[in-house]
Amino acid sequence: MKGTASAGKDFGVGWLGDTVGRRTIGEPTAGDSVTLGRGVPAGGRLDGHVVQGHVNGVGQLLEREPFGNWERLRFGVPANLARYIAAKGSIAIDGVSLTVTAVSPAVEPQPWFEVGLIPTTLAETGLGAKNTGSRVNLEVDVLAKYTERLLAFSTVATTGGER
Repeated sequence: MKGTASAGKDFGVGWLGDTVGRRTIGEPTAGDSVTLGRGVPAGGRLDGHVVQGHVNGVGQLLEREPFGNWERLRFGVPANLARYIAAKGSIAIDGVSLTVTAVSPAVEPQPWFEVGLIPTTLAETGLGAKNTGSRVNLEVDVLAKYTERLLAFSTVATTGGER
């Protein structure tokens, strides 16, 4: 994939085979916007969500509901990612870090989550232009993933099971 930097210089983007299966690669067309953000520099102040720019899976926009100058969006999420999404937690959708406002019950056969988009987010990201049915890249909470992994090893150590 090739894009144009804001300074008028071209830049290239590459991805591994693992990435292709986890995101909406192949769907973007010329002129589509892509969210790129800088990481926090070492020693920098961390005062927001912890996102890494990785894609864990693909979700789908199920509903949009306007509420004056903001909107509620509901996304379907793959069942294997739903456990990492919590109300008032964070999620990145197409690279935009957001707060989760609601989640489906754990027993829901088709898991979903909701976010609210303020006017700035609607105007300055590609999420404002997404239509119902659009597929989106999702990055779930990395801290939840690390916690799950640590607990798995804790259980193995306690039960004396093998790895």
